[in-house]
Amino acid sequence: MAEKTKQRKANHIRIAATHNVQAKNITTGFEDVYFVHRALPEINKDGINLSTKIFNHKFSAPIIVSAITGGTSEARKINATIATVVEEFGLGMGVGSQRAALEDQRLEKTFAVVRKRAPTAFLMANIGGIQLAKGYSIKEARKAIEMIDADALAIHLNPLQEAVQPEGETSFKGVLEKVGEIAKELDKPVIVKETGAGIAAEEAKKLEAVGVEGIDVSGAGGTSFAAVEYYRAKNKRNSYNCRLGEVFWDWGIPTAVSIVEVTQAVSIPIIASGGVRSGLDAAKALSLGASLVAIAQPVLQTAIEGVRETKKVLHMLIEELRNAMFLVGAENAQQLHKVPLVIVGKTAEWLRLRGFNLEVYARRGESQP
Repeated sequence: MAEKTKQRKANHIRIAATHNVQAKNITTGFEDVYFVHRALPEINKDGINLSTKIFNHKFSAPIIVSAITGGTSEARKINATIATVVEEFGLGMGVGSQRAALEDQRLEKTFAVVRKRAPTAFLMANIGGIQLAKGYSIKEARKAIEMIDADALAIHLNPLQEAVQPEGETSFKGVLEKVGEIAKELDKPVIVKETGAGIAAEEAKKLEAVGVEGIDVSGAGGTSFAAVEYYRAKNKRNSYNCRLGEVFWDWGIPTAVSIVEVTQAVSIPIIASGGVRSGLDAAKALSLGASLVAIAQPVLQTAIEGVRETKKVLHMLIEELRNAMFLVGAENAQQLHKVPLVIVGKTAEWLRLRGFNLEVYARRGESQP
C-alpha cells in the first residue's frame, strides 16, 4: 500500500509539472472583481505594512505556499526548497498528504525536512478526510503534526479527485463527524481545505460548528485534480477514468465565489487558494474577506528549479500585492479588507442567485474621506 501511495505522489508531481492541468472553461472569478482606483491614495507605498497575525502566528505578508507534495525523494527536494524560502521571507507553508509517511516511516524524512529548513515558519501538517473515514484517528493526526513539528493540521477534502481516480476511495460518509473529533481533541488549530473544487457556505457552517478553526476554500479555476487524474488514467490506458477526468475537468466552485460564500457564512479565518497567480489576485482575495492567500502551482514549478527561482516568484507576488494596496490606499491588511470592490459578471450572478450581499463590498468605501 505504501509503495502504491508513494508512486501515485510521484506521478502527481510529474504530471503537474509537465502537463497543462489548469482549468479550461471555468475561471477563478477574480476577473469579475474590480477595485475602485484611488487617484489620491494618501499613503506612501514604502510605508505599507504587509504583516498579519493569524492562528497566533505572525506572517511578514498574508501569503503561504499551499500543500504541494511529500513522500518521494523528489518531493523531499521540493519541500526543502520551499521551506528555505518561506523561512527567509517570514511566510508559511503546508506539506502534501502525509499518508505515505504514515504508512512507511522511511518516508518521514521527505516531510520532516521542512522544519529543519524552516525553524520559525508557520507549518501545516496534512491528512485526508477520507483517511479519517476509513480509520485514521487522533493518533495519526498527532503523528502527522509531530513529523514536521507543525503549527496546525490541515485535513484535506478531495471528493472530486477520489471520484475520478482509478483507485479512488469514495466512502465519505462520516467524514464531518471524524473532523469534529480531531478538532476537539487536538491542541493545534484544525484547518479544513479543499483541493481545487471549492467550499460552499453550507459546508463552511458545518465545519465551523464542529470546531474547525480555519477553512482553505481551494476553489476552481486553477489546477484541476480531475485533469491530473485524467493524465494518470490516460497513461494507464484506462478509458473509463480518462473519460471521467475529462468530463469533470472544470468541476467546482470558482475561487472568488467560494471566498464570498464562506466569509459571509462563518467567522473563522479563511485561506484563499485555487488559481491565485498574481499579487493582484491575492489582493482581491484578501479584500473579499480572506485572512491568508495560498499559492501552489507556480511555486511547484520554480521549486523544481531551485531556491533562487522560488524566491523570485514569491518576491514578485509580494510586490504585486504591495502595489495593489498602494493603488487602493490601504496601508495594511486590515484596511485592505475595507476598500470598495465591484463584483460583476458570472461571479455576481452566481452570488446574487445564492442570496449573498454584493452591495456591501461596493459601498463600504463611502465612509472614507
